[in-house]
Amino acid sequence: MQSFRTEIENPIVENDIIELAKKIQLFHDGKIDEEKFRSLRLARGVYGQRQQGVQMIRIKLPYGKVLSNQLRRIADVSDEYSRGRLHITTRQDIQIHYVDLDRTPQLWEELERDEVTLREACGNTVRNVTASETAGIDINEPFDVSPYADALFRFFLRNPICQEMGRKFKVSFSASDEDTGLSYMHDLGFIAKLKRGKRGFKVLLGGGLGSQPRHADLLYEFLPANKIIPVMEGVLRIFDRHGERKSRAKARLKFLIKNIGLDAFKTLVEEEQNAIEFKTVEINAEVYQASIPVSVKTPKVDIDDIDDFKLWKSTNIISQKQQDYVAIGIKVLLGDFHTDKARLLADLVENYAAGEIRLTLRQNILIPFVKEALLPFFYTELKKLGFTELGYNKAVDITACPGTDTCNLGISSSTGIAEELERIIKAEYPQYLKNEDLVIKISGCMNACGQHNMANIGFQGMSIRTKDKKVAPALQVLLGGGNKGNGTGVFADKVVKIPSKRGPEALRRILNDYEQFAGNKKFENYYAEKGEKYFYELLTDLSSIENLTQDDFIDWGSEKAYIKAIGIGECAGVVIDLIATLFLESEEKIDEATKAFSNKIYSSAIYYAYSSMVNSAKAILLSEGVSTNTQGGIIKQFDELIIDAKKLNLGVSFSDIVYQIRSHAPTEKFAKAYIKNAQDFLDVVRAFRTQEVNKK
Repeated sequence: MQSFRTEIENPIVENDIIELAKKIQLFHDGKIDEEKFRSLRLARGVYGQRQQGVQMIRIKLPYGKVLSNQLRRIADVSDEYSRGRLHITTRQDIQIHYVDLDRTPQLWEELERDEVTLREACGNTVRNVTASETAGIDINEPFDVSPYADALFRFFLRNPICQEMGRKFKVSFSASDEDTGLSYMHDLGFIAKLKRGKRGFKVLLGGGLGSQPRHADLLYEFLPANKIIPVMEGVLRIFDRHGERKSRAKARLKFLIKNIGLDAFKTLVEEEQNAIEFKTVEINAEVYQASIPVSVKTPKVDIDDIDDFKLWKSTNIISQKQQDYVAIGIKVLLGDFHTDKARLLADLVENYAAGEIRLTLRQNILIPFVKEALLPFFYTELKKLGFTELGYNKAVDITACPGTDTCNLGISSSTGIAEELERIIKAEYPQYLKNEDLVIKISGCMNACGQHNMANIGFQGMSIRTKDKKVAPALQVLLGGGNKGNGTGVFADKVVKIPSKRGPEALRRILNDYEQFAGNKKFENYYAEKGEKYFYELLTDLSSIENLTQDDFIDWGSEKAYIKAIGIGECAGVVIDLIATLFLESEEKIDEATKAFSNKIYSSAIYYAYSSMVNSAKAILLSEGVSTNTQGGIIKQFDELIIDAKKLNLGVSFSDIVYQIRSHAPTEKFAKAYIKNAQDFLDVVRAFRTQEVNKK
């Protein structure tokens, strides 16, 4: 096996990167099952692309904050390992595409030199912790949520309780009651609150988008800030233990809560606090590295297009709570920009602002801490980069996922139709250039990475089949979604399905009707007043497939006839385990438990041991031809089918051994005994497996 060395000083990060290199080699040597390898690389930000033989790399950037040195590093990595293009996601990450799998360890090492990670950017993990891009500068915020988002990100990164869950887990922080972090559509959403001068959060639980969007439940009206980490740990533990693992479509937290009920789930979380080491975790916001604007002389600038400058200020400038400072919004078409511009932007904000940018949920860039006196200078410099496009976060600012450009799951083009719709709004509806109320979003499939089902006007990529079995790209039109603030939102209705090339006409009809009859109403209120049937009748003739033209069979942004081609989705990291691989993993988890114990991290040691025992039991059940699902189910099945059937004698039930984790505090004494339980159990079941094989 080819050795791989890094120059990273952090031994934990170094071990992570070396481990990825080793697993890649084992995969090439045929010693790791392909599906198992997929799960491993996803948790390290390496995602299969629609194009064969290359990977998409997702760079995890908590709450969208990127320092100048980090942006330059990302640009260098993209040039060296990819094609010099960066893509901003709706979760404030950056993605680069067309990366060779074998070069991913080196790529990761390069990023870590400026403390940028790939770890848990994909896979069944806690994904990027998102937040309002205006956190820290928002004139309406009770306090800056950035330190709390940062603390939560760091606490759960590499945490053993959330490495191999049944599905991904998404968390957001909102700076104010405007809820710009969209708490109602997250697994856990936190909205900043003050109660008698004490910092805390309104907490929403179990939201999600996808094919079955679910509005999050209220978990706490007010949770003190020092409780957010223990509560989230409890939620993750229960989700890990009881969450669906067999059916990917039902594996998100929202389905578990729907099945057992909010009260029952909340009780389990509260009971789990007995096993959690830290009942409170104080987050010292004072030590958080806050933004510090530079002090600089105002360069003299002559602006020729003064009217354009004024218009730009009216659509792209955000007031800050800090006196004399503003933030500049950069509208990034489809979230794509190139590395040459990234470097120049990094230099600009380092020399004249606070040395950072914020990536936004609408795939844009925000520059905080710009002196108002510097706006003419910034305008001229940004204009050179093509970064003065009007309409930041306005109606003309359409969100779209990559769709069929690179994603395995894309059904029809989202980027192509987004470009066309933006062109139409600019040309035909210039009054929407300043409209902040109308939100348009597009996804290339039902998974809603473009968040289409929470938009005022949404489009979802689909396909349609004619009577003579020809297939054309299509769009599901969704209307009426919106964010009402303070943890409340409305999901859009599916109104009609139309051929993709009729998307522009559908938009024109919707906007024309809105212009003519809505008056001063917001779109979501106008839609609610008129209702789904009204808009169905307005658009239904566009759904006819009797009069399709040749152009209807060519998707946006393409010149070739449309072919519906959906690959294997990787968001879930579905795993097909082999018995020997499971036992090997159980060994590895015990090794990790032992390391954590020696470092006196007893809670992690205990959870690694727990995972090892569940893993070992799963191996035996699979060897017996038993289908497994949740961890709780595995524990119950092992008792019923192995212990009660007297195939194996442990002296006590398996559940008695495993569920000690629920009742014991994570002390040194218990951790030591529990790790021994895991090792003894692995030895026993391995011997049992060998005996059963020898019988055959």
